[in-house]
Amino acid sequence: MNLFLTGKATEAQDITENAAKEFNSFTSGFWNWFTDISMWSHIAFSALRIVIIFILTRIAIKLINKVIDRSLAGKDKTRLAANPRRLITIRELSKNVVSSVFNFIMIMLILNEFGFNLAPLLAGAGVAGLAISFGAQSIIKDIITGFFIIFEDQFAVGDVIQTGTYKGTVQMVGLRTTRLISWNGEVNIIPNGSIISVTNFSLSNSLAVVDVPMSMDRSLEDARLLVTRATEHMKNDKDEVLDAPEILGIQTLTTGEYSLRIIAKCQPNSRADVERAIHTAIKTQLDRDKEQARLEEERKAVAEVQSAAPQEQQTTGNAPVTGVLKTEVNEKRDPKESND
Repeated sequence: MNLFLTGKATEAQDITENAAKEFNSFTSGFWNWFTDISMWSHIAFSALRIVIIFILTRIAIKLINKVIDRSLAGKDKTRLAANPRRLITIRELSKNVVSSVFNFIMIMLILNEFGFNLAPLLAGAGVAGLAISFGAQSIIKDIITGFFIIFEDQFAVGDVIQTGTYKGTVQMVGLRTTRLISWNGEVNIIPNGSIISVTNFSLSNSLAVVDVPMSMDRSLEDARLLVTRATEHMKNDKDEVLDAPEILGIQTLTTGEYSLRIIAKCQPNSRADVERAIHTAIKTQLDRDKEQARLEEERKAVAEVQSAAPQEQQTTGNAPVTGVLKTEVNEKRDPKESND
């Protein structure tokens, strides 16, 4: 029994001694770690470098953002300034790209300070980026093309453009798609990557061209006077017309008729309206001239009748009263006069 108790006491004493040794080892190791000047100096310098990297990154981002703001503020003399939404889109997109690039560089430098091996990480990121680029190359193409469409001011909301077989008014310009509304109300959504060439009808003044057919019986001088009278007030009556319509001359000629070509400089995207207005003015002038000619003929007819009436009366007064006329005169005489 004493041997059993003695064995138990020895085992407990060994456990206690081992625990004390481990505790002493832990405390000594912790103290050595806590008092390791070289380690703390390395940590301090690493933390200082991390703070410096973060501060320099923030400063670089702010400086580049200011450069972006100033460069876009210099667009006040271009059509781009007329659309604040496009300026905001370009500015925010550019700032997001700059922020993403610099933050990625900052994260890589911080991980390097923590002792991570960046070579496998960069290699994996490159492979992942390559796979994403292959899978979403059409989307990336659309976004890049949309950015340059907005940045170069190729067209804006409200412009009338034609790209490929699509023509209409631009309703929305985005980074990935452009939305067009045709004249009959159809909405066409076009990926920006498929826009190869664009015809913009709203950037410069238009030229309305009208060919007016004239009968060969009408002289050239009379036709010119007709067109001039019809269109001489269009510049003052319609804001879309910038210059008075000009007659270039005979455009086509046949045995039965000839046509005069008329041109008029007008505001962008108003060519069709001005051409219709010229046609309407000439038709109105033709109707007016026709009505005046009819009234003139009626006046001439009335004048001829009035000039012929006195001659008939004079001829009737000088003629002898015989036959029927004499009988009518006798019938109209008073019977008393006949008895007398």
